[in-house]
Amino acid sequence: MNTEAAEPAPILCVVGARPNYMKMAPIIRAFAAHDPALRSLLVHTGQHYDSAMNDRLFADLDLPAPEVNLGVGSASHAVQTAEVMRRFEPVIDRYGARAVLVVGDVNSTLACALVAAKRQIPVIHVEAGLRSYDRRMPEEINRVLTDQLADVLYTTERSAHGNLAREGIDPARAVFVGNVMIDSLLASLPRAVSAEALLRDAGLDPQVLAAGYGVVTLHRPSNVDHPEVLGPLLEALRQIAHRLPLVLALHPRTRGNLERFGLLGRLDAPGMIVLPPQGYLEMLGLMSRAVMVLTDSGGIQEETTALGVPCLTLRENTERPITVEQGTNTLVGIDPQVLLAGVDDILRHGGKRGRVPELWDGRAAQRIAAHLARWLDHFERAR
Repeated sequence: MNTEAAEPAPILCVVGARPNYMKMAPIIRAFAAHDPALRSLLVHTGQHYDSAMNDRLFADLDLPAPEVNLGVGSASHAVQTAEVMRRFEPVIDRYGARAVLVVGDVNSTLACALVAAKRQIPVIHVEAGLRSYDRRMPEEINRVLTDQLADVLYTTERSAHGNLAREGIDPARAVFVGNVMIDSLLASLPRAVSAEALLRDAGLDPQVLAAGYGVVTLHRPSNVDHPEVLGPLLEALRQIAHRLPLVLALHPRTRGNLERFGLLGRLDAPGMIVLPPQGYLEMLGLMSRAVMVLTDSGGIQEETTALGVPCLTLRENTERPITVEQGTNTLVGIDPQVLLAGVDDILRHGGKRGRVPELWDGRAAQRIAAHLARWLDHFERAR
């Protein structure tokens, strides 16, 4: 008679879009390093479908290739969410699932959480409780619904617990662990590619950055899908570039809309350095030495706060208020005059330096692994 205990089913760890990779990489490593190791299986939904960029990011983050790739690709929110659900359930049937761990707020996060919840498999949500309170953002819908489904909610900042309590979520389900994005940043910083090397590789003179530069990322649909918003923002960037060279890593969605609206030529301006989308290590190197960063990205608000680099966020709200309250972030909205005033303040006075928030110390994933191992043992004994 075989008395050996059966190997537990894996924790299915789901990634779907680029920001998920930075959050998942340290978690996978922490699971492997835990004693005893927590068995995991990495599932890539294929929501972000640029295979070259995906491969590059996995290498940059020292993240193992996913064992499963669902290959969903781009579609409307409804179609994409439904297709992830349809393709994810057979993965559970094939491999089993001790739990399903999802990160962030993309469509894949909600879709896989829904499948797991209906299969009565524990849902673990990393980066829970963040709220912009703007239901026009698809990510906000994903955050709210995923948190309602989750059995364990790991938070990056203490204010998230108040958000969850207001939505009727049992406080015992939420655990403050810190920010796994910062785990990746601190681990990767020694390998970051310098801005000078990046420009040399692009055939450009790195001396144009010698006296300082800014970094721009712009991709959010509310900013780039409407010419009446995008056009004035571009004009403001042109004015800023006369005072400070700007490195713009041009997102494919943004480039496509610039071409569609006949605005691409406006980037051909003195001081404007336009590059294709960059890898994680390249963006990290760019941001770490920048005078300022102008962005509409959620993750970059956190990264600039960790790096101590002033950030102007081209949005009216943020789901990461700690970056404004304690960090280096300032919301400037989409009014070009407010943006220009914010840039002027940084150039004259140096901008906000802030401080690194509590538990943004590079060990959030270790805390997740330690807590989750205990929680799963207790959950399974109680069943």
